[in-house]
Amino acid sequence: MRRCYRCGSPRLVYHPEIHQLSLAHIDCDAFYAAIEKRDDPELADKPVIIGGGKRGVVSTACYIARIHGVRSAMPMFKALEACPDAIVIRPNMEKYAKVGREVRQMMLELTPLVQPLSIDEAFLDLAGTERLHHDTPARTLGKFAKRVEAEVGITISIGLSYCKFLAKVGSDLQKPRGFSVVGREEALAFLAPRPVTTIWGVGKAFNATLEADGIRTVGQLQTMEESDLMHRYGSMGQRLFRLSRGIDDREVHPNDPAKSVSAETTFFEDISRHEDLVPILRRLSEKVSARLKKQSVAGHTVVLKLKTFDFKSRTRNRRLEDPTQLADRIFRTGLTLLERETDGSRFRLIGIGVTDLCDPARADPPDLVDRDAGRRAAAEAAMDRLRDKFGKAAVQTGYTFGTRRGDQ
Repeated sequence: MRRCYRCGSPRLVYHPEIHQLSLAHIDCDAFYAAIEKRDDPELADKPVIIGGGKRGVVSTACYIARIHGVRSAMPMFKALEACPDAIVIRPNMEKYAKVGREVRQMMLELTPLVQPLSIDEAFLDLAGTERLHHDTPARTLGKFAKRVEAEVGITISIGLSYCKFLAKVGSDLQKPRGFSVVGREEALAFLAPRPVTTIWGVGKAFNATLEADGIRTVGQLQTMEESDLMHRYGSMGQRLFRLSRGIDDREVHPNDPAKSVSAETTFFEDISRHEDLVPILRRLSEKVSARLKKQSVAGHTVVLKLKTFDFKSRTRNRRLEDPTQLADRIFRTGLTLLERETDGSRFRLIGIGVTDLCDPARADPPDLVDRDAGRRAAAEAAMDRLRDKFGKAAVQTGYTFGTRRGDQ
């Protein structure tokens, strides 16, 4: 095994292209669990799962829990079967968001070209920052990793490459505290033995399609013509052709807008009755509305999400004539969609959201058909003012007053 000539570490620290690469993907290691362990040192050597009780799913599992087979999005009961000694902690999103903002601000001190993907990961383009930091992007990132660990108390993993795709693949290679470099010259050979699921967009269903066609590795895609792949798989065929060869010309866009705003909840017990789902849908609609208003965006399409007791998903949507920010419109549209689904099925999750986001200046014009819509909008504005002044629980609608049954 090759080792560092300076410190003897088996983790190689030299790469022939390392001084030419500047596009990075940074991912916090087991983010939620790492924060909980930071705040409670007694958890340091224990398996920790962040999730929503027995009826929820795993949000994050620490690496000790992962050794036992626990994975993100796994149903909690399966996670506890795999790791019965795990300590389960309910998510504290306010705390995690605060730490996420702290790390994000530190990223922005490296470069203004930071494109967040989620609360705990982002792309960074450090091209041209050598004069600012008096060092190469690779060494600047190494110093950044040490700073995050020292000042924030969590660890990160870094992928450094010439394109987004390979930077993202690289950050997953040696977690936790990984720093992986993938250069242009090695891209084809690096990708060839990897499973086709390495490519963005190849999920469980599409992977089954590819496997039925005898395609299991990226190397097999590298031998195929673009026209053949597009004939078989449409626009996805072009993505398979390009990414299998390490071709990705997307740039880092620091202000990439969100594509949707949503909220969902998993129930402690399955719910089938329409009247029990309605107040939960209303609360979620109010959450989505508050987020839209805070972010100064509106949405054209309302999306209802349901998950049955046997983990089958149902997604229904309706496009509005005009975009909206209003909880009332989101809720009423979602309610219409929900009425068609409450057929006796038992649900373990419900969610509501809006997509096709746009400028709020075009949102919620006066409704000439529904004369009461203006009155409801005015009432909602008044409730918003009261909640801003006295807190979220200061005022409730008749749909939600006194109803907290079932949801987490």
